[in-house]
Amino acid sequence: MGSISAPESGESMIRIGIDLGGTKIEAIAMDPAGAIIDRRRIPAPQTYRGCLEAITGLVAAIERAHGGGCRIGIGHPGSISPATGLMRNANSTWLNGEPFAGDVETALNRPVRLANDADCFTLSEAVDGAGEGAGIVFGIILGTGVGGGIAIDGKLLRGAQGIAGEWGHNPLPWPNESDQPSAACWCGQSNCHETWLSGPGMARDHASRNGGDLDAAEIFAAAGTGDTAARHSVALHSDRLARGIASVLNILDADVVVLGGGVSNAPGLAQRAAAGLPAYLFSDTIRTRIVTHRHGDSSGVRGAAWLWPAEAP
Repeated sequence: MGSISAPESGESMIRIGIDLGGTKIEAIAMDPAGAIIDRRRIPAPQTYRGCLEAITGLVAAIERAHGGGCRIGIGHPGSISPATGLMRNANSTWLNGEPFAGDVETALNRPVRLANDADCFTLSEAVDGAGEGAGIVFGIILGTGVGGGIAIDGKLLRGAQGIAGEWGHNPLPWPNESDQPSAACWCGQSNCHETWLSGPGMARDHASRNGGDLDAAEIFAAAGTGDTAARHSVALHSDRLARGIASVLNILDADVVVLGGGVSNAPGLAQRAAAGLPAYLFSDTIRTRIVTHRHGDSSGVRGAAWLWPAEAP
């Protein structure tokens, strides 16, 4: 693995954000005003050592173009155990059990700030995205999996265990007969939000009632053309999403809920979820806004860069 020189104090206020995905690694350079001035994407190696080398190579390439000493933030799957310092619960399984934080700082020869990818999404949308200016932002990822993050006054809330906002592996609240049969989750529990609200979860539920092999995007598209079965599946998904959001708001009482991930792009999803809240929220007034992301697929990598505020030393 190549070495990178340590940054000199005050050398650069350019921040590098890295989004470590399962199939790709994306890196951006962000100027002090939050503008992206460089963007690079490469396939993600499927080994731990390969990921470290890929990250080092991306940083070296950006710093050759824009100067050295950049602050670096990395968004990653899973979380780092505060007890052991080892990665856990990452769907990129080659990261699990590894001292990723320490190894990446050694490879890059400087402090690096890290956060879960859903946290990075939330931070991006809270700082200058769909939740900009809000006091409490709850960010939700609805994609292949389901995750969440919390930002308060533009800063991440991490929590004592480092899992604040880990909403995807809470059980779906207020269950009813439509939430049968029970859905096992890879985490070892059953009926987690992820098993019902993720793209694969929605597809599984639709197939269990109607057969076929439509994915979530195809179900939403069919509902848009008036397909009765697809419209029913969309209505069930929207009600489940409203239930899940209400259970969070009854505790967190967020100002804004921002939806991200591939499923969030379904037309009208945020509006349907908002319409379902009154049946479950313990309040006579609903001021929380449910909105779709502003920065799309770029939110995660932008949030990684925002782990270093513009005024960071």
